[in-house]
Amino acid sequence: MVEELHALAVDDINKAILSCLNEARYPIAEGPIAKTWDDETREYFQAIGIAAEQSLTMYTSVHYVIASNSRTPSTCELQVRTLADEVWGEVDHTINYPHPSESVECREQIKVLARVTSSCTRLVDSIFKSHDENQTRAAARKLATKRRRKRATRGR
Repeated sequence: MVEELHALAVDDINKAILSCLNEARYPIAEGPIAKTWDDETREYFQAIGIAAEQSLTMYTSVHYVIASNSRTPSTCELQVRTLADEVWGEVDHTINYPHPSESVECREQIKVLARVTSSCTRLVDSIFKSHDENQTRAAARKLATKRRRKRATRGR
């Protein structure tokens, strides 16, 4: 199942980011490092060569710390996450920043939202994987039909 997670593009996004940074000669000071609470997601990141660490919150994001290529040293951080993870982050940040919510109910609902977020990402990945497989089958059927017609035409 791990290979199915994030099938849409995390690996492609990572490769594109690394390529762009390399082209612009921006060194990576740290990362990419995936921070996630979800074991399956952590396994997926590790399988595609992105270091992963356990997040103590319900947070999931891939972090890149990028250094400058100028005489004045500076860094910036790029964070990559799904749109669903961004929604969770905005809610959590609004409720729990700069101080954690005192409401047990809010804290519990934010944990549930993180799980729904993860499920949403997996569902989207599954939809795209199903769509891609259907497109591949349709193309194969079309090619087979074309070959049959061509053979039938030669036989006349």
